Amino acid sequence: MPTAILIDGAYFVKRFRRIEPHNFWNAARAAECAHRWAVAHLSQGRGLPRRELYRIFFYDCPPLGNKLHHPLTKRAVDFGKSDEAAFRLELHKHLRVKRKVALRFGHLSKQVRWTIKPDAIEKLLKGALAFDDLEATHVVPDARQKGVDMRIGIDVTTLALKKRVDQIILMAGDADFIPAAKQARREGVDFVLDPLWANIPDGLQEHVDGLRTTCPRPSTAVRGSRGLIDGDG
Repeated sequence: MPTAILIDGAYFVKRFRRIEPHNFWNAARAAECAHRWAVAHLSQGRGLPRRELYRIFFYDCPPLGNKLHHPLTKRAVDFGKSDEAAFRLELHKHLRVKRKVALRFGHLSKQVRWTIKPDAIEKLLKGALAFDDLEATHVVPDARQKGVDMRIGIDVTTLALKKRVDQIILMAGDADFIPAAKQARREGVDFVLDPLWANIPDGLQEHVDGLRTTCPRPSTAVRGSRGLIDGDG
């Protein structure tokens, strides 16, 4: 039976930009890497047959298109014309024409709040930055995704119960998928997690059948006691 590969889009983009920071805004390259790193999971090693691909599922949301008033400048900002919106739309366009790729869309919460970037918060806490010195670029909208985790869970359960595949690769890094992973494993599906070289929560590995990453390791990655894996499933 074939392999299904599920990609958490927001997580993938974050890790892609960590692995290839020089391609931060290159949507075509991001789509190419998503497909290439996913398909690489079909190779099982020397002397073993290549697995059949069922489909690659990419889960994301349409980009933020709201006009919001910036809390510092008090000016209206059209996020539909932002670089991030253009990148996300271009990424989706390139993925649509990739072989055996299916896009699954959730939606962004209508309640969009402003937040301070993590690096700016760290500087504030350390006293390296004063609150009065915050600039417009330090403050960004916090648009929460809705429906993405649910769609991943439904697809994992459906693939397992309907015996469509005997292996699922999930490119993600949090614990929200654990209930679906347990269901798939009970149905005899080999469930493999690819965290794209990121640290994973303690205890997460016990809920999957293996860890395997096929993308290049970030050049400045630091090996952790449990989280960062060596690429072997």
